[in-house]
Amino acid sequence: MSPVIAQDIQPTNRLFEQIIAKRDFDALDRVYTKDARILPPGAPTISGRENIKSFWRTAVDSLGVSAGKLETVEFEATGDTGFEIGRGRLDFVSGAASLEVKFVVVWKREDGAWKWDVDIWNTLS
Repeated sequence: MSPVIAQDIQPTNRLFEQIIAKRDFDALDRVYTKDARILPPGAPTISGRENIKSFWRTAVDSLGVSAGKLETVEFEATGDTGFEIGRGRLDFVSGAASLEVKFVVVWKREDGAWKWDVDIWNTLS
């Protein structure tokens, strides 16, 4: 992964972690493109930032998520589009065992910043 690209995408991944911890879901406007889609495990595709915000707000609250951590394994970009393969972890308020996930994100440049355009993940179990 190019160090320049790593510097460009890592702030967005750190922002997502902060959003989860602080439950500031309106800040997802700075993570996802305006036409973004997420493909959660076992659920239909969810399109658009407002629907994505609603998904994350409900998921974090109902599961009792206390924190999230993302780790980039690979990133490759061509022009204004790229893809990331990574690992993630969700921690819970209850102290239950963390949930480990793997993910793929298709990134796009929007308004001069790298943002998530397509986000898909599943558990490692």
